[in-house]
Amino acid sequence: MTKRVAILISGGGSNMVALAQSMHGDHPARPVLVMSNDPQAGGLAKARAMNIPTLAIDHKPYGKDRAAFEAALQKALETAKPEIICLAGFMRILTPEFTAKWEGRMLNIHPSLLPKYKGLHTHARALEAGDSEHGCSVHEVTAALDDGPILGQARIAVHAGDTPETLATRLLPLEHALYVAVLRRFAAGDRTPINLDG
Repeated sequence: MTKRVAILISGGGSNMVALAQSMHGDHPARPVLVMSNDPQAGGLAKARAMNIPTLAIDHKPYGKDRAAFEAALQKALETAKPEIICLAGFMRILTPEFTAKWEGRMLNIHPSLLPKYKGLHTHARALEAGDSEHGCSVHEVTAALDDGPILGQARIAVHAGDTPETLATRLLPLEHALYVAVLRRFAAGDRTPINLDG
């Protein structure tokens, strides 16, 4: 039995595309929904081009009522019946009530070597700290921001003259490779952490 996967995005969806393209053949999972909080997210058109059902639930009309927004998310997910949720550049902080519903079944990719640099501006923060290496992490989602068991990390060296933009560009292919590798193992029931080096 293949696992049903929903992917949540907010932007161009490059990680979503990598995940979706990997889920074929003997892969233990299949994409059943790509959902965004931004109706203009570029990734929605990419998902439609791959014949994956899409849905946009604009967070703006909900204002600060996070619970109402998440109730709409939850309703859509219950209709799609995913067994795994992959957050792929989904730029909304989820409440503990929502994450509790999906505990052990929701993954996220974060552009830092967690537990370093939770939150935003990770590339700039790594440079400001003078780090010699940088990377990304895939982890299970828990109530705490960018926390939860780490299922994989990929590392790159920081070069002299690097900027947040050059780091982000160099890291992106590794993000794709790491998330694809972790999802495949996770869907097969294997939570052993993976390490990739760029």
